[in-house]
Amino acid sequence: MEESKNKLIVYDSAAIQRKIYTIRDAQVMFDSDLAAFYGVETKFLNRAVKRNIDRFPKEFMFMLNIVEWDSLRYQNGTSKSERGGRRYLPYVFTEQGIAMLSDVLRSIIAVKNEHPEFEKIIKN
Repeated sequence: MEESKNKLIVYDSAAIQRKIYTIRDAQVMFDSDLAAFYGVETKFLNRAVKRNIDRFPKEFMFMLNIVEWDSLRYQNGTSKSERGGRRYLPYVFTEQGIAMLSDVLRSIIAVKNEHPEFEKIIKN
């Protein structure tokens, strides 16, 4: 019997709850946390979003401004970009954005798993 190429990663609800923030009166999750949950790199997730940007109105996702990011970085002890941290302001996704992201990534990840050479293409 052939081993499945898809990996099932199970997270407990407490781990997910710790990744939910309230920003601009919306419950959101960071692009980097969602990328980890989906098992992809953050840049891959953001590329998929940009290719399907018409599916992500401002109610589904938004980019943090510098004041919001600095405040969260200070609270959470995130490293500065010159020390290996993020170089760009993060995107955050609302519940509707996460649902849409799931649809976008599921189709792309499925293609990647069926055709390993696809990963070389998307990295360029």
